[in-house]
Amino acid sequence: CSRYRILEGGAFSLAQVAQKRVEGCLVEVIDSVRDYVGLMETLFDFDRISDLFRSGFTMRFDAMNAVTGPYATELFHRRLGLPEASLMNQTPKPDFGGLHPDPNPHHAAALVDMVAARSEVDFGAASDGDGDRNLIVGRGLVVSPSDSLAVIAANARLVPGYRQGLAGVARSMPTSRALDRVAASVGVRAHVTPTGWKYFANLLEAGLITICGEESAGTGSDHVREKDGLWAVMMWLNILAERRLSVADILSDHWRTYGRDYYQRLDFEEVDASAAEDLMDGLRRRLPTLAGTRAGTFEVVEANDFAYTDPVDGSVATKQGVQITSGDARIIYRLSGTGTRGATLRVYLERFEPRADHHHLPTSEALAEVRETAMAIAEVARFTGRTTPSVVS
Repeated sequence: CSRYRILEGGAFSLAQVAQKRVEGCLVEVIDSVRDYVGLMETLFDFDRISDLFRSGFTMRFDAMNAVTGPYATELFHRRLGLPEASLMNQTPKPDFGGLHPDPNPHHAAALVDMVAARSEVDFGAASDGDGDRNLIVGRGLVVSPSDSLAVIAANARLVPGYRQGLAGVARSMPTSRALDRVAASVGVRAHVTPTGWKYFANLLEAGLITICGEESAGTGSDHVREKDGLWAVMMWLNILAERRLSVADILSDHWRTYGRDYYQRLDFEEVDASAAEDLMDGLRRRLPTLAGTRAGTFEVVEANDFAYTDPVDGSVATKQGVQITSGDARIIYRLSGTGTRGATLRVYLERFEPRADHHHLPTSEALAEVRETAMAIAEVARFTGRTTPSVVS
């Protein structure tokens, strides 16, 4: 049947929690903010986080005039005691107040400037238009999504809802391998999936993983089947409350323990779609012969076109991105379907650094040779006409 019926009348207020019968159907109005905060209470130590705020720890949260504003007000201000002045852009607006509600250093520039550049507060966070992604900022630095995911997994046992440990973890293939190192240390499996939250959802529902995330700043756990920006912020707050270290110190300690995965994504936006396809097809044709070749000090150990067989339903996804790895570095090429015109070529750069005295280099410096190699192997300039990316993140 391809029809639906509309009932005229039967209107009732959506301003208060209630139940009403309409034409034999029970309609219930819920308070989603109350329900969400109630769920958070089952996972996190509200008293410890409140103590952290009372100790003088300062925070700014930017809701970007989007959906998480009312949730943040109830959670951070009313329940945890954060001063209301610490909330930025907490009133949802149809046009987001002219802002672009994407939690990255460019679009959350005011927050990043306040916390990372001027070090005016201890901790900063933001969430996006529909509340599923997040940004974490500390004094003097912005935490990469890949590092944030790894830190959350490594410290999960400090949080009441995760004290029983992790069933497993998962990351999307382009996300850095920092999570894999944590998984190996705690003895759980690290699943690697194509980009797309549906792959995580299967693993979560099957009980195969507890925590998962992606390099585009989506992070989540088995408390819901979706990525959850405020949950990620609460994980950081609970970890900070337990460890009483700065964000920078937690990162430095993490890198000393597991090593650092320097990571960067280059987006070449609105390139000619056919040229971008030619670039990817050319890489795929060369895969059998790339292993053993050298570009500078980068020697290709393995080259493949990532494919995935879902362990839950057996479905297969192919052509999910070309991976080229050396001993300590990795390059990934993918075409993204998120652009509005032409194609977006995404090139991901990663290099593992185990030496503690090399953990605080500028990312662009640490990845300079990997970037040069990535541009050369795929002949990016020849196919796209670009020598520099549109966006670096």
